[in-house]
Amino acid sequence: MGRPIRKDKFVASFGGDTSAKIAVSNYRTGGSNTASTTAYIVNQRGSKRFKLHLEDSTESVFTLVTDATLTENGTFNVKVVLDDSTVAYVNRFYNRTVHYTKTDGTTGRVPYTLGTDIQGSIESGHGNIDIVSE
Repeated sequence: MGRPIRKDKFVASFGGDTSAKIAVSNYRTGGSNTASTTAYIVNQRGSKRFKLHLEDSTESVFTLVTDATLTENGTFNVKVVLDDSTVAYVNRFYNRTVHYTKTDGTTGRVPYTLGTDIQGSIESGHGNIDIVSE
């Protein structure tokens, strides 16, 4: 797996501090794709496997994908907004950067910050990932 990302990017327990924690954009369970505002990553299980806390307060291990439509159960995605306001999907997390894939299939790597959706005010050459909203 390599080095896992820092634990301070995750919410450690239900009811824990969710400020500046990575939010899940969409996840798929039971045949339905759910656009989320409160689901979040609890911990990392592999380079693309993460334990998620879902909106219904259940927790399960999901696979990170760059597919916007989420065609398979047990998958999730995380959006990253680039400095030109382009939306991409995280392909792999690192402590300071993410690898991403745009909807047109182009890929790249960018340092990221965590915060609320701040399109238009992202530092040049960086990306922004939404945090958990309460």
